[in-house]
Amino acid sequence: MLSFARSFRSFAAAVLALAAAAAFAGCSKPGSVHPANSLTIALPIAPNTLNPIFSTSSTEAFLNELFFPELTSHDAEHHEIPMLATEVPSLANHGISRDGLTITYHLRPNAVWSDGVPITSRDVKYSYQQVMNPANNVISRHGYNVIASISTPNAHTVVLHLKHPFPPLIEQFFGEGDNVYGILPEHVLAKYPSLNNVPFNGEPTVTGGPYRFGEWVRGDHITAIANPTYYLGAPKIGKLVIKLIADVNTTTSELRTGEVQAAIELTGPAYHDLANDPHVARLAVDAPVYDSMMFNVTHAPLDDRNVRVALAYATDRATIMRDNEFGDATLGVADLSPFYWAFDPSIAAQPYDPARARALLQAAGWTPGPGGIREKNGKRLSLLLVYGQGSDIARNVVVQIQQMWRAVGVDVQPKAYPYAQLYAPAASGGVFYGGKFDVGFYAWIAGGDPDDSSQWLSTAVPPAGNNVARYDSPAMDAAQHEALSTFDRTVRKRAYAKIERLVVDDVPAIFLFYPKQRYAFSPELRNFHPNGIVESWNAQDWSWANP
Repeated sequence: MLSFARSFRSFAAAVLALAAAAAFAGCSKPGSVHPANSLTIALPIAPNTLNPIFSTSSTEAFLNELFFPELTSHDAEHHEIPMLATEVPSLANHGISRDGLTITYHLRPNAVWSDGVPITSRDVKYSYQQVMNPANNVISRHGYNVIASISTPNAHTVVLHLKHPFPPLIEQFFGEGDNVYGILPEHVLAKYPSLNNVPFNGEPTVTGGPYRFGEWVRGDHITAIANPTYYLGAPKIGKLVIKLIADVNTTTSELRTGEVQAAIELTGPAYHDLANDPHVARLAVDAPVYDSMMFNVTHAPLDDRNVRVALAYATDRATIMRDNEFGDATLGVADLSPFYWAFDPSIAAQPYDPARARALLQAAGWTPGPGGIREKNGKRLSLLLVYGQGSDIARNVVVQIQQMWRAVGVDVQPKAYPYAQLYAPAASGGVFYGGKFDVGFYAWIAGGDPDDSSQWLSTAVPPAGNNVARYDSPAMDAAQHEALSTFDRTVRKRAYAKIERLVVDDVPAIFLFYPKQRYAFSPELRNFHPNGIVESWNAQDWSWANP
């Protein structure tokens, strides 16, 4: 799942900050009261869609879980929990067959759409079909493409028949995997051959999550109204107002004054700027997130591993982390962060060593030319570096990278894009997914399983997956297949150690740091427990201490 506001996946990663408002009830003390039965949330990047199968970012995932049902989710302790499903399928409860080829979900019988129509197994099957529909521009079909067929023996039973065992499928299939997709109402959308441009995408008048859609005033706000028939119980806060605020300084100012009580994706400086506000509580949680410099390994000279390794040695990751994360991150190594049981602390990335970087570039035939920029066969070593508009952290990191790589003779040409364009599907002109870059500041929020095959398998190049680096390695493919061949965690952990070493050695990306998800919120807010993947998993339980 990409985080728009961090790099984006950026997508970043999504961060929810909550501060109580003071502009209501005549209160003179910021943060001490809140508008009656309402919560206002500042969103830094406007969503591109509200259709949950077209989600491309952490901010859209946040909205998806407000409006649409998922089969499973995660709690704040990172335990997988049932949502629309009555239980999480497993080998122990026979939801997963012994051969791993059949997975059975039982749905809650009390679940209904906001128009009163029951949510049934037909909706789940239909939603799967729309993810797989080639006419729909979904960003990834990872996991869904291992399903051979789906049967629905009754209204509340869904049976997946797999082509081969796929251990991460419980996370991926309408759960909190790499792409957080929600379930669609078949009775509303079945008439459309393609969902790319239907009115529902901007005005989902029928929803099935804890909140109903109210309105979307483009460039200003989205409202969500409590769904009294939500199958896990009616939300305690009756109305959410999601304000679209791109400037982080405006967001922190409105948090202090109480004009908003929530903010998605606070940066390190903004989070620490709120540290001394007596009316704002803060929280930083571990998350499956990385921030990186992603290479397009099909573009010369980045198709030469030696050049990529040289750039890794030329990158002072520790300084970049220190200057941008203010102690709320750990140094990056590969793509799996310490959030995961598969993380291997024995693996180390290339240290900062500019002299070694210069030697590698020299050995690869890149010699200093005019102005110190290296040349080979009359061509300057110049790279297009893309990043998201409006992100302070992206802009700051790009400046640092430009200086560090310039010191070893590499010219960097930065170019900012709107996030909607930067992370759009290839069919919609996306920069990353369309391969229109040399290197990019790229953030990724993954799901609860360490499966990273959608990022590194040679068969996962967009639109088949999230391999935006276009990385192709037979050794990587073999290790990924080993990791996905069994439910045995010991075997999988060994395979992921191989995968992470390959990522470090081949350098399809330079992993800068693993940031925490940062939150600031009113001390009066109750039951706000982000799970590190998405904040809205338990939105129905949020409440005020003094409603």
